[in-house]
Amino acid sequence: MYKYYGLAAFVVLLDQWTKWLIVKNMEYAERIAVWDPWFGILSHRNRGAAWGMLEGQMWLFSIVTVAVICAILYFYHKEAKGKPVFQVGLMLLLGGALGNFIDRLFRGEVVDFVDVLIPIINYDFPIFNVADAALTIAVVVLMIGLIMEDKKEKKQVKQ
Repeated sequence: MYKYYGLAAFVVLLDQWTKWLIVKNMEYAERIAVWDPWFGILSHRNRGAAWGMLEGQMWLFSIVTVAVICAILYFYHKEAKGKPVFQVGLMLLLGGALGNFIDRLFRGEVVDFVDVLIPIINYDFPIFNVADAALTIAVVVLMIGLIMEDKKEKKQVKQ
């Protein structure tokens, strides 16, 4: 069960390393085109939550993040035993939450850098980072886990 903590650690390390690279090697607002105009690396800072909401509410983010981390650990140890899909989802969630929390604690802001333009609808997706990506993937994995669990329970009821 504890082997999954390595996944959370990997997310945190990758997240912090990529953010360090951005801070050390790019000026704020500098953009490197990777696949212009659809994908680039853009040095950006976020002092709020998702998409800059609640900017400057560091005390609120700290309280919420600690509560979320406690909830993740509780569910991991009490509800996810023997359920690898849930374990992976929860550890991705933990890694993402910790990655952005570290930024808020030590930088006072979150470093974002992945800049994506969705071509068909010409939508400039909000700039994000590895932790944000892990959080999003975690939600998808947990939803898949819930669907699988629901199907399993329905199958057991029929038998």
